[in-house]
Amino acid sequence: MDLAENINSIQQRIAAACGRANRNPDEVTFVAVTKSQPPEVVTEAARFGLTLFGENKIQEAKAKIPLCSERLRWHFIGHLQTNKARDAVELFEMIQSVDSLHLAEELNKRAEQAAKRLPILLEVNIVGEASKFGYRPDKLRVELEQLNALARLEIHGLMTVPPWTKNPEEVRPIFRRLRELKEECERKLGARLPQLSMGMTGDFEVAIEEGATMVRIGTALFGERRKAGVGE
Repeated sequence: MDLAENINSIQQRIAAACGRANRNPDEVTFVAVTKSQPPEVVTEAARFGLTLFGENKIQEAKAKIPLCSERLRWHFIGHLQTNKARDAVELFEMIQSVDSLHLAEELNKRAEQAAKRLPILLEVNIVGEASKFGYRPDKLRVELEQLNALARLEIHGLMTVPPWTKNPEEVRPIFRRLRELKEECERKLGARLPQLSMGMTGDFEVAIEEGATMVRIGTALFGERRKAGVGE
């Protein structure tokens, strides 16, 4: 594994995708997904300039994050159970996977107890896959104002995990629909939602072309794992 080479390749691909979409590469944030990677690998990635990392299991994050540099930033990108909300609030600067009002209310309560404000993304299951978590668009429309009323949470945008496919063009319509839903939510709230977290190793270039501001990349950075994780 040549991390420096992989990072450079990913950054070049991000820049090329931005070029095709007439976007500034500075508009796209690269989240390094470190599921199953030990602290030493995180430290090495940070040595090559990466500062934002994504984890999708609370127990793994609790063991790993304290062993890494305090200057690193961490986002939670996996399914979050309400009984892990307190740990999530303590460990992460953003929760990208808020998928219900019940979870949002628990995060709000824990953020209140911690005297902090918590940026979140609302996870959307655009096509209603039974195996995936996330709001269905219609339910999000119904609960959006209640979510926005939670005083300790800051809605920064939307996130999705599309169906897996060998051909990334097949998920382009899903990325487009998420962008359109974000724009609809902005009109409803009368406020800008700056973040669209969509795109992983197999499809991040298409996601960028459709407006992604965050891409979550694990495999292209660290190589294949025996068990691939959702959300990267």
